[in-house]
Amino acid sequence: MGELSCSRQLSSNTRERPRPIVEGARAPRPQQMLASIDLNLLVSLEALLEHRNVTHAARHVRLSQPSMSRALRRLRGIFNDDLLVRGSSGLVPTPQAERLARMLPPVLDALRGIVNRQGEWRSKTIMAIPDHQALILLPPLLPLLREHAPNLDIVTGSFLTGALRRLEQGEIDLAVGQTGGTPPGFFRRRLYTDRFACLLRCDHPALAQEWTIEAFAALRHAAVDSDSKGGFGRVHDDLANLHLRDRDPVLVSNLLTAAVAIAATDLVLIVPHRVATRIAALLPLAIVDPPVELSPYEVGLVWHERCHRDPEHHWLRHKIAAAAAAGTELARPSTMRGQTADASPREEA
Repeated sequence: MGELSCSRQLSSNTRERPRPIVEGARAPRPQQMLASIDLNLLVSLEALLEHRNVTHAARHVRLSQPSMSRALRRLRGIFNDDLLVRGSSGLVPTPQAERLARMLPPVLDALRGIVNRQGEWRSKTIMAIPDHQALILLPPLLPLLREHAPNLDIVTGSFLTGALRRLEQGEIDLAVGQTGGTPPGFFRRRLYTDRFACLLRCDHPALAQEWTIEAFAALRHAAVDSDSKGGFGRVHDDLANLHLRDRDPVLVSNLLTAAVAIAATDLVLIVPHRVATRIAALLPLAIVDPPVELSPYEVGLVWHERCHRDPEHHWLRHKIAAAAAAGTELARPSTMRGQTADASPREEA
């Protein structure tokens, strides 16, 4: 009877105390836990586990000591663990805290990257850009990217066909070329304006004669076969109004092939002046102004609204504009007739 009475008394005392949490008890659903957690508490936990001192941890994250103490109490409730207990030389982490100390750094680094997006840029950007524009923009652009975004991969394609559709569907990120207005949902930024120039080999017979419309019309022309009328091949629409002896120019696949052919033949090639300057620095070619008035050549950068507010995309657009402005400064000492790029172009809908 005595043992029974003692047992009943113990049972009664047990009922008066809070029931301890035992293994196998139903835990809150993960989504409920995440919805109720202040993620700043994880930053406090990181500091507590690193410094193992409430005052030092509070100073590290710029909180008051009482605020850090409250954060520790809340963390203990969330994880149902003491996390840090007093030892002979300060606070000592529990096994649960040691596991959290291993798990927290990569998790918080990922969260900081999502929120701040200031870490290393590891991504790829695809640009539709004709090869003659790549010749102008990539030399000043790539050093900027190497310095500020060394892990960014730039992939270029020369075809502008269907550029707006591909921009909208995310197949490409940017398009560079001779562009006019853009439809709703797209943005355009003018990079620079240029004029056209003629490229001939340095010992071309035409250079020893008077450079007249008749002499110009008598030459055989080369042209870069473009997949889009928006390329500089549109200049031949202006030439169609002239009585050229050669109505069908020699079409070549790309600008470099055309330039090499010009250097070895009596062909003439009409290209934007900045392109001509770049090529003439590499090959024995002469640059001559055409004896006829040709429409100005304006280069623009186009993108879709889906990328407009993306900070990395905005940063890259700024760098492309800076590269275009740098290229303009390099071209300015030549014989350009006052046509310069917009040094601070605006983004337009």
